[in-house]
Amino acid sequence: MGPKVMCLMISCTLLAWYMHTTFSANFEQPWKIMMIHSLTKICQLTGTALEKLGLMSYWKFFDILIQGQITAPISDENVTVTDTIVNDILVRYYVPKRKSHELKRAIIYFHGGGSSFGSIALLHYDTFARMAVNKLDAVVVGPDYRKIPKYHHPIQWNDAYDFVKSFLQPETLAKYGVDPTRVCILGDSSGAGLAAAMTQQVMGAPEIPIKPKIQALIYPTLQMLDTDLPSYREYEHGIMLTKALLIRMMREFHTTDESLEQAMKINQHIPAEYSHLLKFVNWTTLLPERFKKGHLYTKRIYGSSEIVEKFPGIIDPIINPLLANDSTVSFLPLTYMLTCQHDILRDDGLMYVSRLRSNGVQVFHEHIEKGFHGSFFSIHWPFDLDLGWRLIGNLISWIDKNL
Repeated sequence: MGPKVMCLMISCTLLAWYMHTTFSANFEQPWKIMMIHSLTKICQLTGTALEKLGLMSYWKFFDILIQGQITAPISDENVTVTDTIVNDILVRYYVPKRKSHELKRAIIYFHGGGSSFGSIALLHYDTFARMAVNKLDAVVVGPDYRKIPKYHHPIQWNDAYDFVKSFLQPETLAKYGVDPTRVCILGDSSGAGLAAAMTQQVMGAPEIPIKPKIQALIYPTLQMLDTDLPSYREYEHGIMLTKALLIRMMREFHTTDESLEQAMKINQHIPAEYSHLLKFVNWTTLLPERFKKGHLYTKRIYGSSEIVEKFPGIIDPIINPLLANDSTVSFLPLTYMLTCQHDILRDDGLMYVSRLRSNGVQVFHEHIEKGFHGSFFSIHWPFDLDLGWRLIGNLISWIDKNL
C-alpha cells in the first residue's frame, strides 16, 4: 500500500471519527445532515489549508465552490428577471408577468454569506424569489452588496441603505407597480442582520417616505458584544457555522487586524466604559428559561479601550440591531423571526424577540428544534432537505397572510 493511499485512509478515518464525536442524531434525515456536515467541514478544512499554504485565500476558495450555483437572469412565462446596476452594486429584480389591475407586494431580500461570499444570484435564492413571485404576485429585489475582506464597514451598510433609500420612493415603486403600503424587508443570516438594521434605520428616516409593513429575519446575526452566549458554547462546532468562522467574519467585517479576532475569541473585546451596553445582550434576563439551563453567567473581563477606538463599529447600534434603544425598537413593524436550536446564532434571535415583544412589537416566532444554521435554504443537491422546503413554504404563507 502506497504512502498516498495510507494518508488518504488515515485522513478519512480521522474525519469520520471527528464527525461521529461532534454530530448529534437529533435531526430529521440524520444521515443526510451528517453528509452536509461532513462536506461543509471538508470544504472549511480545505480552504484553511489552501490559505495557510499561500495558494489562495479562504474566501476565494469558497467563491470558486459556489460558481456552479450562480444563476443567470433568465425570465420565464411567469416572471421577468433582470440584473441592473444601482448605485454601483448589482441588483436582481424578479417582476411578475401576471396581468392585474391591483398593485403588487414587494420583498427586498438581503442574502447571507457572512458578508464574505455568496450572491443573490445563487440557485437557492433564485428558487425562493421565483416561488415568492408565483405565490404572492410580489416583486422581489435583491441587492448584491460589496463583500469582505476587500471592503470593510461601512461599505456594506452604505450599499444596502443607498439601495433601500432609492427603492422606497413613490416614483420607483410606481415603476414596478408596487403598493407602497405592502413592502417587506427580508434576509437570512448576515443578510438578516442587515435587514434588521435597514428596518430600524428606515422606520426613523424622514428622507424615506415609504416604510416596510413587515420584516422577516431568518436566523439573524444581531450583535458583536457577547461571544460567550449559551448558543456560542453549545454550538461552537455547529453545522455550517462554527464559532471560529463566525468570529473571523465579524472581525473581517471591520478590519484585517487579527488582534480584534483574538480578543473576541475570549470575549474580552468590550472596554469597561461601554459596560452599559451589555444589558442589551444580557442573556440571563432576555433568554427564555429553557435556553439558560446548565449555563452560568461568567463575570465579564473587559478589554482595552483601544479596541473600540480603532473599531467603533463593534458597539454601534446601526450595525448591531440588538443594541438599539427602546424608542427605536418600539417603532418597528410586525416581525417574523426564525431561529434554529442547533445554531450558534440562536440566542441573537431569541433575545431580539424578547426585546421586540417587551417594546410592544408583534412577533411571529418560529423556533425549529431540529434545525441548524443553513436549514432554510437546504433545498438543492447535495444540501436538499425536506425541512428546507417546509420552512420556505411556512414563510411564504406567513407573508401572504400579513403583507
